[in-house]
Amino acid sequence: MPEGRFQPNRPDENGYTGVGLTFGRVPLVLEPAGLAGADIAIVGAPFDEGVSYRPGTRFGPRAIRSGEDVGLPVDRPNMELGIDPYRELDVVDYGDVEVRSSNLAHNHAGLQSRVGEILSAGAVAVVLGGDHSLSTPVLAALSAQFGTDGFSVIHFDTHADTGLELEESPHGVPFSRAVIDGHLDGHNIVQIGLRGAWPFPEEFDWMREQGFRWHTLGEITERGIGPVVRDAIAYAQSRAPRTYLTVDIDVLDPAFAPGTGTAEPGGLMTRELLWAVRTIASSVDLCAMDIVEVSPPFDPAGITAMAGHRVVLETLGGIALRKTGREARPERP
Repeated sequence: MPEGRFQPNRPDENGYTGVGLTFGRVPLVLEPAGLAGADIAIVGAPFDEGVSYRPGTRFGPRAIRSGEDVGLPVDRPNMELGIDPYRELDVVDYGDVEVRSSNLAHNHAGLQSRVGEILSAGAVAVVLGGDHSLSTPVLAALSAQFGTDGFSVIHFDTHADTGLELEESPHGVPFSRAVIDGHLDGHNIVQIGLRGAWPFPEEFDWMREQGFRWHTLGEITERGIGPVVRDAIAYAQSRAPRTYLTVDIDVLDPAFAPGTGTAEPGGLMTRELLWAVRTIASSVDLCAMDIVEVSPPFDPAGITAMAGHRVVLETLGGIALRKTGREARPERP
């Protein structure tokens, strides 16, 4: 194993956020040297100082890691792809970002640094949130590594997160802030699943001016998830050579994901989202992805964390399929 793997913990890791179980029981890496040769590096972002309503996403990374529906063995062959991502990819868990409660700027800086280390090692950064303000440092790291014309964004969410009052609700402004700060080209993002009452018309007007594209839940109901996702893939590929996939768990209907801060009735089913991320990951060159807004205190049954875990696992399956160059070989009678 490369140097730096299998260290038990960082001295300053907080007890409620530290890695109790790595994602999929993959090796634990706590120093940049351990990233050598890795295809995927998973990192936790256990903070929720950016929320506007219900807190609790600081407990998300640990819950997502523990969200397996089975124990050993660790093999995870994907029934729809005919491939096991853990056999085809070198996946490591890069632990959690060191956080300071009530110091969001410090937490963002730590995540930006950690994602930058992963990208510099040539691996795909997979971030377990945490609130959606974490996209602010992720986008900054991507911009520093690839330039604003070097990546596109596919964003699943109930909300566009393009608030124009940048001092308010950090998890509601990461994409507007990134455009204003010069870390994101607004023409390079496509959003899927928007519903409810926000953004307001003035935010949508600003989004149009910046070149944003989006697909509402109403459009998905009319056209189906398949055509919408394929349109998003084609658009993302037309804009940049690589893509950042960001998934807010509240894109799911609360029936499937009650454990989130700003739930909105009428969302996607879990099976639709899993198909979508698997299809995207097998079609585009992902440079980063995240799953955000999993808030375990509001879901004692743990189904939200299970959905978050499976979103990551299906994404890994898609990445593995694309890397090997194989065709999907679903199990059929």
